[in-house]
Formats: sequence, C-alpha cells, structure tokens
Amino acid sequence: MRFLKNIPAVLAISLLMACCAKHQQPREPISHSQGTFMRESVARNKKLIAGEEGKIDSIIKSEPQRKYFASKKGYWYAYEVRNEKDTLRPRKGDIAYFEYEVKDFYGNVIYSEVQNRPQVYRVDRQNIMMGLRDGIKLMRKNEKVVFLFPSHMGYGYHGDNKRIGHNEPLVCTVTLNNFEKDTETTPE
Repeated sequence: MRFLKNIPAVLAISLLMACCAKHQQPREPISHSQGTFMRESVARNKKLIAGEEGKIDSIIKSEPQRKYFASKKGYWYAYEVRNEKDTLRPRKGDIAYFEYEVKDFYGNVIYSEVQNRPQVYRVDRQNIMMGLRDGIKLMRKNEKVVFLFPSHMGYGYHGDNKRIGHNEPLVCTVTLNNFEKDTETTPE
C-alpha cells in the first residue's frame, strides 16, 4: 500500500526528468520572408528622393542670382543676408532667437513669418524640424538664409498633422536674430 501512495510522485519526477533531458529543436518559421517589403521601400524612397532633388535643381537653376550651397546633411541653402564680421555660431545648449517662414516648392506660404514669430530654441535640446535643427547651427547672428529641405529633412512621411503634408519638401527662410549661452542649465 505504501508503494501505491508514492506512484504519483515517482511518475511526476520521472516525467519532469524526461522532459528536461530532451534537447528540443527550435521551431522553424511558417513562412520565410524574402525581404521584398524592404527592397520595395528602399526603391520607393530612392525614387522619392530623386524626384525631390530634381525639383531642388529646378529651383536652384531658376534663381541664378542666389548662390546655393549643398550641406553634408542633404539640403541646400543660400544667404539672403550674410554676416561676415562675426565668427560665432550657435552650439549645443545655446539659446537661439529666430524667425522663419515655410513655403512649399511652388512658392505657396504654409506658415508665415508673422505666424511663427518669435522662436526661442535651445540648440539640440528641443525638438524642432530636423533641417532647422542643423541649419541654425550653420548661421551667424543677424543672418537670413533660405533653406531647401527635402521631405526627409522636413516633416518626412508623416507631415506636421496641420498644414504640411506627407513627404512634402519645404523652402524655409530663417532669420537668426541672436543667440546666447543658456545660463540656467549646467554644462555637460
């Protein structure tokens, strides 16, 4: 009788040992992805960028009076007002005071300078459009610069949920009025 009482415990232990002793093979995925989505996405983005760069080239050619410079980040810019005296530019942590206007590539005003006035931006510490984040660091005090941003340097595939649509390249005219060190934060 005593032996019969221990049978469930013995069976449970032997079952546990048998399960742990087996080396289980990992399950194979039901379907194998061939990466077609990624290839199609890359092809679509290359086509989008090529089209936007074609539009940018058209704008640059239609304005021979302006000298455009290509940035390392993939946008173009030209000076309307240049400051040759000052050498300092905003750096991370500085507070920049600027105004800007946003247009589409057809010249339609999306956001006017009056609507955007005034802007106070803590350089690289606040979230603003990627192109402006980089472009402001190229400017000197009292300069006015026209930026031609492809959509990936603007608001990308999502837009701004207001007036800027998805994959919309932008023309931004920025005036950097001043910048100063931020005295409220501690240095890194």
